[in-house]
Amino acid sequence: MRRLRVRQELWLGVLGVLLAFGVCEAVSRAGLVRRSYLPPASEVLARAVELAGDSVFLDGIGVTLRAWALGLGLACAIAVPLGLLLGSVPLVGAATRTVVELLRPLPSVALIPLVSLLLGSGTETEVTLIAYASVWPILFNTVYGLGETDPLAKDTLRAFGFGRLTVLLRAELPATAPFIAAGIRISAAVALILAVATEILSGFGEGLGIFIAQAGLATDGTRDVLAGVVWAGALGLVINGLLVRAERRLFPWTPEHRETAAQGATR
Repeated sequence: MRRLRVRQELWLGVLGVLLAFGVCEAVSRAGLVRRSYLPPASEVLARAVELAGDSVFLDGIGVTLRAWALGLGLACAIAVPLGLLLGSVPLVGAATRTVVELLRPLPSVALIPLVSLLLGSGTETEVTLIAYASVWPILFNTVYGLGETDPLAKDTLRAFGFGRLTVLLRAELPATAPFIAAGIRISAAVALILAVATEILSGFGEGLGIFIAQAGLATDGTRDVLAGVVWAGALGLVINGLLVRAERRLFPWTPEHRETAAQGATR
């Protein structure tokens, strides 16, 4: 049943993409919107495919992905230990709650001038902003996952004389791991958005965002802008798909993946 539902969702997603493609194509071809504002979707797609053979453009993609990976990795290195600390020691969580709630709503894009002033213009600024924005989903998912740990498992370990660290490593961390993975998946999308947005707003260097920003300044750059957006969306789709697949392989015991794993075992 779940496999059938997944296939239905997949085909509905494909149908939605084809419908949007057709609408954009028809609107442009019919002249309802000037082609300088909205080129035909077929031309945009053709340009996006053409960019796959442009070594300079692909180098820019590599720069963006490198900043994305560094920022997301830094966010994981900060958020997971901090979340475990805040979630397992109530006193620390209560003491830092105000600071966390004060910092969390601050948009990373608004911090670009300050971070650029402190770190200069370059990868360091981009990675810092990506990490700042990506920390929060991982941090809160970690804290929430600790709160959802089965009390019986923790009480059993304590009854056998195990200390807090052992309870954390043997009971709480395995139970929290799926929540952490979900937070990383959410942060991966946030990190990609920040990577491209930071490049666009900074206006210098290399990367996918720089390509989009420079295309936007060209006389007939709308097609290139939209082609860059298609690439950004495709990257996000691929990254999310890979992370979802990794979650299913690493945590098959979770309710949302258990049925899929059982069906795969019976094939």
